[in-house]
This record gives sequence, C-alpha cells and structure tokens, in this order.
Amino acid sequence: MGKTLGQWFGARLARFLSQPVHVHGTAPAAKAHRLAAVLRPGDVVLVEGNSRISTAIKYLTQSTWSHAALYVGLGPLRAGGVAEPCFIEADISEGVRCVGLSEFAELHVRICRPIGLSEADCAVVIGFARARLGDQYDLRNVLDLARYLLPTPPVPRRWRRRLLTLGSGDPTRAICSGLVARAFHATGYPVLPLVREFAADAPDCPACVREILQARHYSFFVPRDFDVSPYFEVVKPGLPPGFDYRAIEWASEQPDQA
Repeated sequence: MGKTLGQWFGARLARFLSQPVHVHGTAPAAKAHRLAAVLRPGDVVLVEGNSRISTAIKYLTQSTWSHAALYVGLGPLRAGGVAEPCFIEADISEGVRCVGLSEFAELHVRICRPIGLSEADCAVVIGFARARLGDQYDLRNVLDLARYLLPTPPVPRRWRRRLLTLGSGDPTRAICSGLVARAFHATGYPVLPLVREFAADAPDCPACVREILQARHYSFFVPRDFDVSPYFEVVKPGLPPGFDYRAIEWASEQPDQA
C-alpha cells in the first residue's frame, strides 16, 4: 500500500532534520571505554545531539540534552555479531532500534541511573523497551517541531514543553524520551511525577498534609526530565586509576582573552 502525502513528506523531513550540523560543544565528549566501564543495565543516557532538530529541542526544553536512550546491557546488535554495549532508542528516521556505543562517539553525554531499581524491575523496563523494537517514530511530532527550527523561535516559555508533546498519540509510535519514560512507568518507577497535596485528616494534626504522586503522560517527557529528576542520580565516567592533578601537562601559552 502506497504512502500518503503526509507520510512521504514526514519521511523526507525526518531525513533532513537528522543530518548532522556543526555544534560548538561546551563540554568534552566522554571516551567510549570509560562510558562502557561505568554503564549498568537500566541507565538512561542523555545526549547533546548535533543534528538539525537538536537545536529546536534544546531551545524548547531550555536544556543541553536533545536525546535519550536506554542502556540494556551487552549483546549483539545483529544476528551473529559480537557482544557489545547496546542501547535502545527512538530514532527520527529509523524508529525504535538497538544501537551500539559508537552511535554516541564524539558527543557530550550524561548517565542518569535509577536509584534503587531492583534487578527484577530493571528486567521489566528493558523488556518493555525491547518489545517496542521496530515501532515507528512519531512523525507527526516532527511535523509540529518543524515550525520551531529557528535558532531562537519566538515561543513563550509556558508553551515550550507542550509543543514537544504534540503527536499522533499512537502507542506504536514513539519519541525518544517518551519511549524511555513508558518503560519505567511499566514497572511503577517514577521519572518526574506531579505531586498532589491533600489534607491528612489526622485528628492530632489538623495542619498535616499527605503527598500523592501522579504520573505524567509519557508524551509530556523531555530528555532533561531524567537529569533533573530526584529519582535518578548522575553518574560520571571515572578518571583513570591513580589520577594526580599535579601530573597534568598544561599548555605553556595562555588563551586569548575575550
């Protein structure tokens, strides 16, 4: 069955937006071997992307991060391949797929680790993500974002997050942060829930309140939510054993002063 005009245009736009562009990074890229040494299954890897669409996402979320992927452990990326670190992500062109560590080479990344997630629940999170392999990316979300590709689109702050939640609402289509958030929600692990306060109705404490968490819909999540969430800790790749700051070799010339 042939593609509709919207599907054809969405696919062409997705390929255009996924093309890399030069980005003046503010932090050095982590070395692949150091990342591999600290990663654990269930970790969320945030990426400072260098594609055309990354500019819009980073502006609308007021964040460094434009992409999120879930680390699922060691395994072959394809039949008969060797075991290597594997991540599941929702790619704008190829949909939900499994990629290796090389996909994030030369990019600034951050590792966000769920606090206290049990092995059994971690397996549920990973299993949920694996079951979505092959799902399509939500191209309607791409069409919506295409209107905001100016370096600084004139969008009021209160509307920015909502602009990223526009989409088809079809559960077989995904965007990167929504896919990862749904995986954690599948086991009841919080990402960045709403906090509702209610009177505790305690006779001995009339002013007491109780807090009840309310999960956000998965389409409302953006990559930075995993960074600011109190339920995830930031893990940085370790320095080489025996690091001694006194042994650092500094450049003799001084940089130009702005």
